[in-house]
Amino acid sequence: MSQEQGSKAAEGGPRESERRRTILRAAVDVFASKGYHGCRIADVAREAGVAYGLVYHYFKNKDELLETVFETGWSGFFARVRAVAQGEGTLEQKVHGITTVAFEAYRVDPRAVKVLIVEIARSPGGRVNRQTAFMDAIQLCEEMLSRAQAAGELRPEVDPKLAAALLFGNIEMGFTALVFGMVDPRDPEKMERARRQIAGSFLYGVLARDADPEAPWSKDQEKSAARSKVARRS
Repeated sequence: MSQEQGSKAAEGGPRESERRRTILRAAVDVFASKGYHGCRIADVAREAGVAYGLVYHYFKNKDELLETVFETGWSGFFARVRAVAQGEGTLEQKVHGITTVAFEAYRVDPRAVKVLIVEIARSPGGRVNRQTAFMDAIQLCEEMLSRAQAAGELRPEVDPKLAAALLFGNIEMGFTALVFGMVDPRDPEKMERARRQIAGSFLYGVLARDADPEAPWSKDQEKSAARSKVARRS
């Protein structure tokens, strides 16, 4: 929230704050249903049940409205992830805890997650800086993984920063799968299976047995890769 917006909310007290929350909730619903490019301020006002001009009382334009939706949604999500990452427990417990936070966020408010994952990416490269927000999350998890590495929970050859990026990449793609209907959110068993798969694929990889990620390929694998390269050239 900008200083100007905060002053407006403070001047009117609880009523102003409630109106602003109503407009933001309406914006989430409209962005989720119509998309960034299809959304108009008039649509948000209609969804919120307020006068068209009242939206502009709080937000200068559609971009600022989207920015505020992102900041509000992300700050709550990040706070819950931070509580897990900096809390007690083993690395395995924390990774499962972080994926639980993610899936719970989708269960509680799937439209908000859709806006965070899909519509923010479609918005012009102006006000909303996803990269900065995600880098903050990656740094938080890098610190968690570094502590785990020092405690002997993480293999010494693993780069904590890259591992943190991979963890959040898993979570973001998990969100994308949910948004595009690859998992039925109404089925708790399927949702839990998907959550565990995302956590497990990060923790244990996808091989059926333990393997050294830096071990050389077998001769058959090398031959197969060579044949693939020849086929692409031809």
